[in-house]
Amino acid sequence: MAAADEEPHVSAVRPRSYQDESYLHGFLGTVGDLQQAGVLQDVVIEVEGRRFPCHRLVLSASSPYFRAMFTSGMAESRQKTVVLQGLDPGLFEEILSYIYSGTLHVSLDKVQPLYQAANLLQLDYVRDTCSSYMAMNVERSTCVDLYKFADGFSVDTVQKRCLQLIHSNFVQVASSKEFYSLSVNQLTEIISHDELDVEEETTVWEAVVRWVQHSKVDRLHHLPSILPRIRFNLLTSDDMAAILEHPLVREDAASSEVIRNVVQRGASNMKPRCGTGAEEMVLFFETRSNKMQSINPKLRKSFSRSFTEIPRIVSATVTSDNDIYVLAEKSKAQMSLLLYNQMRGVWEQKSSVEMLPGALCHQHILDLDGHLYYYSHSWTYPAQSQIIIMKKYDRNTSEWQDCSQLKINISYIEPSVSNGCLYLLSSTELHCYSPKEDRWFKRAPPTDCTDVFWSSIALGNEIFHSDIYFNSVSVYDTEADRWQELPAWERPLESRGRNYCAKLFVLGNQLHVFLDIKEQEHQHVLVYDRCEGVWRELDVTFPDVDWDLPPVVARVYLPGVQDRCANT
Repeated sequence: MAAADEEPHVSAVRPRSYQDESYLHGFLGTVGDLQQAGVLQDVVIEVEGRRFPCHRLVLSASSPYFRAMFTSGMAESRQKTVVLQGLDPGLFEEILSYIYSGTLHVSLDKVQPLYQAANLLQLDYVRDTCSSYMAMNVERSTCVDLYKFADGFSVDTVQKRCLQLIHSNFVQVASSKEFYSLSVNQLTEIISHDELDVEEETTVWEAVVRWVQHSKVDRLHHLPSILPRIRFNLLTSDDMAAILEHPLVREDAASSEVIRNVVQRGASNMKPRCGTGAEEMVLFFETRSNKMQSINPKLRKSFSRSFTEIPRIVSATVTSDNDIYVLAEKSKAQMSLLLYNQMRGVWEQKSSVEMLPGALCHQHILDLDGHLYYYSHSWTYPAQSQIIIMKKYDRNTSEWQDCSQLKINISYIEPSVSNGCLYLLSSTELHCYSPKEDRWFKRAPPTDCTDVFWSSIALGNEIFHSDIYFNSVSVYDTEADRWQELPAWERPLESRGRNYCAKLFVLGNQLHVFLDIKEQEHQHVLVYDRCEGVWRELDVTFPDVDWDLPPVVARVYLPGVQDRCANT
């Protein structure tokens, strides 16, 4: 028995806290069951005559709006029925379903009023989800409508994405009926940007004229405030004379005076637009020195740039919005996704991603269905079983998502994109990935092919494939799931028997091939005449083009690289 003055034994075991995850999920499920059963409800929310029995505690826990209503001594805190104004009953039912279940259903026809309702009720998750959904669904047909909404509610992520698409597709957007519904401030904001992709400033002037004439009585007086945003210093004297004689300008003396003042001042601060001086170029990337070489055979133009400020480039792509993205080695375990800002001539870091298995061999970044995808594979010989792992990049959230995997048994694959699907081709197999379904499908394989396909490019519904030496070219029809051979190049005598390294590309909506002769420093550019069924060599000579990656085609803002641009 211990002595009376002996210290009591103190346990050395520290207390711990435990969290029951099943309780958290079960609690929400139980609350939903109570709502379904109509049990313990103590308030009725009335929206346009429809009555929704609810629980004050649940509403207060989910929304600061309801918490203030029921706890601040307002009249509603004592009422058994609370009437909400400015809400659609169907939308409130959707929100109530989210409050009691945690599941939110969003569609393009409901996302804007759903955002407004969430904004009123201070439901941050619903509001943020609606913002992300709108940003993911910005297309040419929706960009003006979503831009107007985002501008009115200051939804910055959606507004920025809409402006990018409007700028890069201004000619088409400015011809749509939705364009005429823009406010004067929204129109002025759009035409103020350097990134507006127009080849001539008269395009901007004509768009403004159509906007004014759509509602001339209400809009004519806005013309003097809009005109300073048009870069008259970029117009020819003939264009200026025609504008000064336009009926809208002659009808409004203030407009004529604005134009004359802008021209007299010279508007020296107004730079060319992104599309002014932009030309379609073929971009070749040489990874060892991080050099980008660009050529346009028809224009006889070329230039090169070295990018010593970024890590080694391992893959490049050009999106449908004419954005140039590259993957660069950030470390042995990570890749950097970079966007080239053509107006400023700098690379912008967009995201990082862990290097995928097999990335030490071949890796690709590509634009597919409006999103960027990153995948890698090993080149094994002989053919071995491998798994294609792919990730999808969300440009709005800068997050990467896992995609469906593909198990294959081939040595080398060549990617191409057509009709919103990714095609992976080897000499024995063809696989198609549908981003909408996140599924892989096996398609008709090439017939009687023993050579490894080295280069692939899509043009419309067809995908063209060539072996490394340009001995044969096959074309695959994605709609008919059928293959056929193209006529071979009738090589000149001095080039027969030589080994080529061939790369296909599409320029000016025509199929081309770039041929690099390995035995000597000489290069050919051929274009395929589909009507005649023959390859024709272009009579051009360029500085030696070094490349390690498949060429990509982009509209390049030449004023940004003018100091390095060379005519050949």
